[in-house]
Amino acid sequence: MAQKYQAILFDLLTALLDSWTVWNHTAGSEQAGRAWRAEYLRLTYGCGAYQPYEELVAQAAQNVGLAPQLAQQLDRNWRSLQPWPQVVATLTRLQQNHRLGVVTNCSARLGQLAADQVGVPFEVVVTSEQAGFYKPDPRPYRLALEQLGLPAERVLFVAGSAYDMFGTAQVGLDTFWHNRIGLAAPAGAPAPLAESAQIADLLQFVETR
Repeated sequence: MAQKYQAILFDLLTALLDSWTVWNHTAGSEQAGRAWRAEYLRLTYGCGAYQPYEELVAQAAQNVGLAPQLAQQLDRNWRSLQPWPQVVATLTRLQQNHRLGVVTNCSARLGQLAADQVGVPFEVVVTSEQAGFYKPDPRPYRLALEQLGLPAERVLFVAGSAYDMFGTAQVGLDTFWHNRIGLAAPAGAPAPLAESAQIADLLQFVETR
């Protein structure tokens, strides 16, 4: 029997990369970094049409009482992004039988830099800047499907935040939630098909579809 998914799309900055550590380091503490990152997620996922990513990051800092200039420092620290444990091994296995891509809420420049930090090549890298809209607007996901040339039913999306489920549900993408740090789902978020703190569990999920 043919495998259900021909391609797998990933959220980049939460599902694959430990961006939280970089934000915490830039902010000066875990408490400040988590507050800043949570506010940034709220702003980007509620933004809709694309606004310059760096401006939203600065606005998020200011909203939680941090210096907006930290956005520039975060930019300088971007190359220190590291994949979560098991990410490289899991994606290396998956790429043997699946096409891989990412859909991420950031600028084209930072999105490509971040994708390069994963250490596994992606066929498709779609950013909110390229799509003209931030997730969970359906357009970034649709652009990735267009670039893959595949229908939604042949593609799995791996979310890092439950906000993605609002968008993937609109597009018809099955969704696996790699909830590495135990984020709470926002009110009304559609449920994923599966959720795990370990991305290696994705392998068994894909193999049983």
